[in-house]
Amino acid sequence: MDASTTLPMAMIDTATALADWVLVLPIVLCLIGAAAELVLRRTRVMPLIVAVVVTLAVIACEIGLLVRVAAEGPLSMTMGKWLPPFGISLTVDLFSAAFALAAAIVTLIVLIYAEADRTKSGARDDFHAMVLLLLAGVTGAFLTGDLFNLYVWFEVMLIASFGLIVGGNRPLQLDGAVKYGFLNFLATTFFLMALGLLYGLLGTLNMADIMRVAPLAHPGAMAGVAALLLLAFGMKAAAFPVNAWLPASYHTPPAAVSALFAGLLTKVGAYAMLRALVAVLPGSRDLLEPALALIAIATLLIAPLGAIAETSLRRAMGFIVIGGIGAIMAGLAMPSSDGIAGSGLYILHAIFTMSGLYLAAGLVEKGTGASDTLQMGGLYAASAPISILFLVLILAAAGVPPFLGFWPKLLLLQASLAEGVTSSAPSWVGLTLTLSLLVNAVLTLIAGTRLWAHVFWRSAPVAMTVTVPPSRGDRLGVAATSFLVLAVVLAGLWPAPLMEGASAGAADILDPARFVAATGLAEAMP
Repeated sequence: MDASTTLPMAMIDTATALADWVLVLPIVLCLIGAAAELVLRRTRVMPLIVAVVVTLAVIACEIGLLVRVAAEGPLSMTMGKWLPPFGISLTVDLFSAAFALAAAIVTLIVLIYAEADRTKSGARDDFHAMVLLLLAGVTGAFLTGDLFNLYVWFEVMLIASFGLIVGGNRPLQLDGAVKYGFLNFLATTFFLMALGLLYGLLGTLNMADIMRVAPLAHPGAMAGVAALLLLAFGMKAAAFPVNAWLPASYHTPPAAVSALFAGLLTKVGAYAMLRALVAVLPGSRDLLEPALALIAIATLLIAPLGAIAETSLRRAMGFIVIGGIGAIMAGLAMPSSDGIAGSGLYILHAIFTMSGLYLAAGLVEKGTGASDTLQMGGLYAASAPISILFLVLILAAAGVPPFLGFWPKLLLLQASLAEGVTSSAPSWVGLTLTLSLLVNAVLTLIAGTRLWAHVFWRSAPVAMTVTVPPSRGDRLGVAATSFLVLAVVLAGLWPAPLMEGASAGAADILDPARFVAATGLAEAMP
């Protein structure tokens, strides 16, 4: 995009630079790949090859995009010839580029993991097409600079995820699909209502343009729109009290699909809250701060209690995922540099860790032939590697050092302590969030180690037949899970680049001047 003009309504009169196409190429590759998969789905090997090649190409594009954003700042590309707010923009900063790259890496790992479970009867389904379509929706949601386009990508994600959750046609999957679909359709309806009100108030849905004109609108009306957005994105992210659909549905599809959902879908909802409430509508976020704090506290405390009470392995994982959403929302309730950096880094950590947890759970369920921990036991002697992978991921989810999950929680604790204890005017929000984050870590550790003890440490039931160590196909799943665990461990041992990147990303969220400038609207700011 040529941003040299000072008139936001001007037409673009120069060709888009070749390097700028890297913003849209990941989405285009996913959509073309999904279409190709539908043509090739009757073949035996080609769907996997196409899916892996497309995902590798997306990863390569997003590595280049992340490097460029880190060096130059936020970038924007506008579709058509009209500059914003009339042209629809893809606008990317450090957070969105990093999240899109992490999503593509997890998708590649899941594709490899899922191959171990693919049967001849399942070789002709639409699994790979749906995965690429889901990645297109996730990538588009991370890279868009327009709220209506964000709604469109949410719908793409919903269609793909619904196709994945019903694949197999088992009654349990259909039951999970109804619960998943109803609540998510309701969330998108609230989102669409908020967009209609926002367009009526401001006449624009471009994020950068909203930042420009929102301060001129009625604060009460804008707070109402922000509350609707909070409700919609809170349902997508599975924040309390609109979180019951997640543990009721994420355990129903195959483990590979559950891993994709846990790593990507709720994180897009959390990212949307971060972008819309902190960067786009900061004034309205300030009015909603007490509500954000209460939601974060309730989510932090209630979710791990649900995990402790559960005996179903993957349902318990769902509550651990929800607890992480509480940590992300804690940063939204404390819009300081450390708070937003902690939320952003937690999203990145959760994409890898929560996906890995579900992949490890799939290995356990496959080895034991059971899904309830009351019917499991003795797997440590049968497969020590799987037990180690599972334990590392549990410790990372709880925020135990030196794993990746420790560092975002450290940033969040620094932010909450600064607001609730060490500031000149201590607030109940900071102090209560500090205690809630600590209690969440302890409860998550209790829930996770309880699961580990039941599955691996105690004696196996007499009737249980353990089929691990794994077969050749299962070793592929172990290798894929090990890659995610290795990433969590290495990032935790060498956190400096991620911490610096999180701080830089938080700076662009709190002061989006560079984000606005990338679209060409900086000169029109009031």
